[in-house]
Amino acid sequence: MSIVKDAQFVGSFAQTSQCPESTIPEYAFIGRSNVGKSSLVNYLTGRKSLAKVSGTPGKTRLLNFFIINNNWHLVDLPGYGYARVSKTSRAEFNKTNQHYLTNREQLTCLFVLIDVSISPQKIDMEFINWVGDKGLPFAIIYTKADKISKTKIDSNIASIQKELKKSWEELPPQFVTTASKRSGKDAVLEYIDEVNKEIG
Repeated sequence: MSIVKDAQFVGSFAQTSQCPESTIPEYAFIGRSNVGKSSLVNYLTGRKSLAKVSGTPGKTRLLNFFIINNNWHLVDLPGYGYARVSKTSRAEFNKTNQHYLTNREQLTCLFVLIDVSISPQKIDMEFINWVGDKGLPFAIIYTKADKISKTKIDSNIASIQKELKKSWEELPPQFVTTASKRSGKDAVLEYIDEVNKEIG
């Protein structure tokens, strides 16, 4: 079982050019605003307040770097799709994300977070298709699985997969998590561990 023994905040960066000059693999986390990204980061790392959890969507505006076990970076990216920030800020979020995702050579896998408690959202599908067009390696993490029943989770995932299959022949790795009930962590960390071993 993969365990996070050490997790440290490295820094927050407004631009990709400011990010750490390292050769270790990076695993970036992104999702629609208020998808539960900070809660998931804290759950995965076993730290209560490593990432700042906010009730205000759109709080993460920088590229937040954390070093895990001294051998890989976890990168918390700005969320997308929140209407209450200004259009200028939204454009900046998108520009920051796009530049990081398309230029950062250390990026090993992008985890796209999707709220499984609601039906498929157009913005999530559009973003995933953009990721595919760029040829970026990615996986999907379903969040907020504690909000609905197992039957509803299965139904919503089936709907999302149906949407994905319109554009994808092969679906990416997928994980179901809930930070509050503490499930799904091991599968995500083991996947990261396996990828690290493959590229190591």
